[in-house]
Amino acid sequence: MIDRPRRLRTTPAMRRMVAETRLHPADLVLPLFVREDLDAPQPITSMPGQVQHTEATLVDAVRAACAAGLAGVMLFGIPADKDATGSAGDDPEGILNRGVRIARRVSDEAVAAGGTGVVVMADTCLDEFTDHGHCGVLDDAGRVDNDATLDRYAALAVAQARAGADVVAPSGMMDGQVAVIREALDAAGFTDVSILAYSAKYASAFYGPFREAVDSSLTGDRRTYQMDAGNGREGLREADLDLAEGADLVMVKPAGSYLDVLADVAARSDVPVAAYQVSGEYAMIEAAAAHGWIDRRSAVLESLVGIRRAGASIVLTYWALEAADWIRA
Repeated sequence: MIDRPRRLRTTPAMRRMVAETRLHPADLVLPLFVREDLDAPQPITSMPGQVQHTEATLVDAVRAACAAGLAGVMLFGIPADKDATGSAGDDPEGILNRGVRIARRVSDEAVAAGGTGVVVMADTCLDEFTDHGHCGVLDDAGRVDNDATLDRYAALAVAQARAGADVVAPSGMMDGQVAVIREALDAAGFTDVSILAYSAKYASAFYGPFREAVDSSLTGDRRTYQMDAGNGREGLREADLDLAEGADLVMVKPAGSYLDVLADVAARSDVPVAAYQVSGEYAMIEAAAAHGWIDRRSAVLESLVGIRRAGASIVLTYWALEAADWIRA
């Protein structure tokens, strides 16, 4: 007898029925950038189709996310003024916290109207707000001071919770960040606010377009706190530490080049695992599709299925809105 696996591939209906991995809009989170002092959305040239939003257009973007049934939105803020400690990050009237309040209101309005809201997530980091572009405060020698930075992260997280964030997302890879943020949130009465820990975040060349998206001031690199690309076991150690400190969700970033780490983290994590399909991954597919070298829709969906198949229950992707439409079609 010949085994004939092809029997289960004979028609689109058959392939759909036996699919092992499926995409759903509720798997997807849309990253959004909101910038201070803009009169109109500012296109991000290295990320075709993506923009820095005004506060007014952020309303429309969050409404679209709600209407599409997405899981959530992840907000990043770009302030008009930066300083050494990133003080705009925990300013209640800072652009990110204003953006969180907008997203909270829009999501609540969607629910009140009988629709679906989104989980409001905020990037809990300093790189968008510091004049040196690092994810932490610097010591006298110009090095990122881990423990001084933890105090700033705690202040950011509480400010974001007060603005209405459901989830705070420390992305700076400081040692002990989850424990410090959890303690600060609980002490401020925000015991229901969740922490999405960027647990295995690698120092990646694929972050390049993101630097434009947030008007990064960075010179040099972040290799003293983000992970080396060759280290898989270290990613598991970082995830284990975050879980022990009380992370409610953990993340691997980037997604596409680290599917092995993602699979290993997912296999051992007892909380949901997220993966971030980063700006460079987005830009590469967009560029190849623009040249006619690949089919854009097929490549996007295949990349997302691969991330889900590796074990991510949540995928942050700039294609979230389009993918949701394609999935429903």
